[in-house]
Parts: sequence; C-alpha cells; structure tokens
Amino acid sequence: MPIIARMFQMRYFFWAIFIALLALLPEMGLPRSWLLYIFLFFIYLAMASMWNLLCGYCGLISLCQPAFIGLAGYALVVTTWNSFSIFWGILLGCIVSALFAGLISIPTFRLRGIYFAIGTLVVPEAMRVIFFLWRPVGGTIHGKGAGYMIKGLSDFPMAGIYWLALSIGVISVIIKRFILTSKMGLGLSAIRDNEDTASSSGVNVYMLKLITFVISAVVTAVAGAIFFMYQGYIEPTGAFSMNWTMILMLATVIGGIGIEKGPIIGTAIIVFLHFELARYGGVSLLIQGILLIIIMLLMPGGIMGYVQETKMYAYISGLVRSEKS
Repeated sequence: MPIIARMFQMRYFFWAIFIALLALLPEMGLPRSWLLYIFLFFIYLAMASMWNLLCGYCGLISLCQPAFIGLAGYALVVTTWNSFSIFWGILLGCIVSALFAGLISIPTFRLRGIYFAIGTLVVPEAMRVIFFLWRPVGGTIHGKGAGYMIKGLSDFPMAGIYWLALSIGVISVIIKRFILTSKMGLGLSAIRDNEDTASSSGVNVYMLKLITFVISAVVTAVAGAIFFMYQGYIEPTGAFSMNWTMILMLATVIGGIGIEKGPIIGTAIIVFLHFELARYGGVSLLIQGILLIIIMLLMPGGIMGYVQETKMYAYISGLVRSEKS
C-alpha cells in the first residue's frame, strides 16, 4: 500500500498515542506554567470548536456563550455548597445550560444574521446584571459582593482538573467531527448557505439549529465548569464577561472560521498571546483586536484557509485522494 495512504489510515492511531502522552504530562514534573498553558488550550479549544460549529457551519453568530459558562460555574457552586459531588455540579450545569439554550432560542431564532448576533449579545450582559444584583450569589446592589469559593476542591487533585480539560477538549473535536460527517452536517451547511432554500428542500431548519445550539451550550458549559474548578471561585462580572466571546471569536477567526482544524491553530495562538500579553493588562484585548483585524484583512479565511489555498496543500490533497481511490 502506498506510504501516504497508509499514513492517513494510521492517523487515528497516532492521535491516540499523542493524546495519551498529553495525559501523562502532569506526572512528568513539567513546570506549572506549561501545564496551565495546555490546560487553557483544551478549555478554549472546546469552546471555540463549538462556536465554530455554530457560526462556521450553521450560520448562527451566537454571542451568548458567556451565559452558559457563567451558569455552569454557579451550578458548580450550588452543588458543592450543598455537599454534593463536583461531578453532580457539572451535570447540573449541563442541564441548566441546555434548558436555558432552548429557552432563549424561542425569541432569538426568529432573527437572522447580525440581528441574531445582537439578540444574543444582550443575554450574558443581562445575566451579569441579574447575578450582580442578586445578593445570594455574591452580588449586592452597591457592588460589594465578592462572589463564592467553590468547595470540595481540596480533595480534587490539579492533575484531575487537567485530565477533565483534556477530555472535554478531545470530546469537543470528536463531536464536531461526528456532526460534520453525518447527514446533520449536510443540513447545517445547507442552512448556512441559504436557510430558505434548505427549508424548501425538506431540511428541518429549526430543529437542526436547536440541536446544534443546545450541543454547543452543553459542551461550553462543561468547559466553563472545569475552568472555574481550576480558578476556585466565581463572581458575576468574570463569569458572564464578554471577554469569553472575544476569546472564542479570535480563536475561530484566526484559525479559520468554517474550517474543521481552524480552532486548533487559532486556540494555540490565542493561549500564547494570553500569556505573552498578560503584562499589559487591559491593553492586551486591544492588541488582540488589532491582530484580528490584520488577519481578516490579509487572510480572510484565517490561517488554515490561507494554507488550504497554497499549491503545496493542493498537491498533497491530490496525492491522498488519488491513492485512496
């Protein structure tokens, strides 16, 4: 069998070995900063993969992802403060986020394009204000609330939190791959290209959008809960911050929106910038925004989109297709 075809057939085996090596990193005595870098990579990858699925393949420019992240974090607080397991908190966060996604889909799915984006933009900000003014969850009307610590983490090793992040990162990629290679993926692509045409062709537009929206909310919620497990506390401003949306958009657009491997490349760059620009405080978001504009101007399809347009990529893809046939 030709070498290139054999390599592509074995790629899943190589990926399994690579993931196993990543799982062993906490036991190898690596610097804590390195583990934090990889931890954030998996968290952001899970969120960006789901946002790419929504925006890049379904045409839903959702800006309400911070709402699911914050709800998952507070679900974790409720369960741990009532002496339940952390895993029950993650499960509760999934259920609450799924129900909330279904609830807000009722009015927002009536909107399209930029109007859908604006409609979802107000959701996390409304949640931030509600939780900020709600005394039991760490906010007061005068802004003196300090949030909540998440209990039960003393019995949970940092390596365990790292493994949870690795798991949700890998699962998000698998879920997206499964959806895109199924009939559901074809339906989503049809919706993205022309919603009216897709509907007239027999595609259940509302149901496909709802399923995708709920799946995205659940995976994002799990990633958010794991992040708050690492952070150890939660407060309304950080939980429902629009910084989450900026991170997801940057990772997806830089890597290549609507490209399966785009969020992987974009997330790696975003996490690197996160650490390198941390010293500049609030200016870091401005720098990242400028970077986003530059990439959109020079490489509208993102880094992976630019790579896919090169002759080398086309040549290798042609070899693979010819050897498979």
